Amino acid sequence: MSGAKAEGVEATQAASAEARPGLAEVFDAHAAYVGRTLRCLGVRERELPDAIQEVFLVVHRRLPELERPRALRGWIYAICLRKAMSLRRRAARRRESAMAEPPERESPLPRPDEELARGRALATALRLLDALDDDKRAVFVLYEVEQLPMREIAERAEVPLQTAYARLYAARRAIARQLERLRARGETER
Repeated sequence: MSGAKAEGVEATQAASAEARPGLAEVFDAHAAYVGRTLRCLGVRERELPDAIQEVFLVVHRRLPELERPRALRGWIYAICLRKAMSLRRRAARRRESAMAEPPERESPLPRPDEELARGRALATALRLLDALDDDKRAVFVLYEVEQLPMREIAERAEVPLQTAYARLYAARRAIARQLERLRARGETER
């Protein structure tokens, strides 16, 4: 390699290393996102702290391999998705029931009736999400909860744009049907 070319490669590597955030920065900026994403992807409340730690262990191990620091959030989402799918498969092998747990208190003084209604709504939402397969669930959560544009969702899921839209449409239909069944049985409010 010529001297000028070697210097150019070194300069590019140095610039890339400078643009890459450290683990502490990534954790501070994305810990809440990781927790929320894992929860929406079906990780149970009692498994959440361990799952978050495992995600950041992967981030720590693989951060030097990150090619595009601007795509950090999408890269982290992909790690969360794989971790959530792994935990769900493990739970299915153990034949655990997918029963939602009551949410932890966010504020020290919520009214009991508000807390009960919120807990029931969250349990219903998680139950509806649990009924979706992983592909539809991922697209639904990214679009409806994280409010990402569909092009970005298709890129993250590595599928054509129309496939992402089809998964969203199928997820919405499945959730609407399941919600109607729950309402018909009186298991949720109207």
